[in-house]
Amino acid sequence: MKFSITPHRWSTVIDYLSENGYEETELGEADFLVFNGTPEEFPELPENIRWVQICLAGIDGFEAAGILTSDRRWANARGIFATTVAESAVALLLAQLHAHKQCTSWDARAAAEGATGWLHDKTVAIVGAGGIGTELIPMLHGFGCRVIAVNRSGRPVPGADETTTEAVWSRADYFIVAAPLTAETHHMVDAQALAEMPSHAVVVNVGRGPLIDTDALTHALETGQIAGAALDVTEPEPLPAEHPLWAMPNVVITPHIANTSERIQALMPKAILANAQAFAAGEKMPTEVTPGQGY
Repeated sequence: MKFSITPHRWSTVIDYLSENGYEETELGEADFLVFNGTPEEFPELPENIRWVQICLAGIDGFEAAGILTSDRRWANARGIFATTVAESAVALLLAQLHAHKQCTSWDARAAAEGATGWLHDKTVAIVGAGGIGTELIPMLHGFGCRVIAVNRSGRPVPGADETTTEAVWSRADYFIVAAPLTAETHHMVDAQALAEMPSHAVVVNVGRGPLIDTDALTHALETGQIAGAALDVTEPEPLPAEHPLWAMPNVVITPHIANTSERIQALMPKAILANAQAFAAGEKMPTEVTPGQGY
């Protein structure tokens, strides 16, 4: 089976697939495409491309652009980066709780000490507890947290103290949002959800920016309705330099680096091979997505 990779030639992927019997070729001669760019960079596909590997977990941008059609099969990177994103989520939460943003000099000691919070003995809700949530749970348990996993199916999430499909905004201290972006989850953290949270609540977003209503979040933080936020993704993205969230001492923002390019290139090869082998065997690919579903 032959593959093409665009717009970036990742040697980790090319070498690994080549070592396992796959041949790199031009798009017009390939059986499948490994795509590692943005929706704006997506090429027009010839009929010979039978399936496409998108090297991102979030496919909402591809859906919105009408790229995911039903005339061929598609796979994303769902769950492949779960460990790295989970680690980043914990780092964001800890940075916010320990007021690291405020520690710009020794003179900030009193303010930072007064603003410091703790994970120990707290309840953390993972909203959208899929692969990232599964990796997060043992990390959070290491800090002595109780973990509530929130998912669509209600199927118990391994290790969670509780799994539910219901809203838990009033029942947890901290919230890690890691759901896929769909019509159902768009602005799931809105003014009402924020109003139900305790005043010491911290919201972490490592999913997609539009999962949180930015205006509602800004208002909740400005009025002291909740204690803080830690965001790797925002709406809009990038967040404008003049946006008030940047200047808030109780908000930590990272530029969508919960998973880095280096980790993507390191983790994708085995996942692509598994999908290619499943496709060749006439099976459902491990990270196959359904057009129109959003994941």
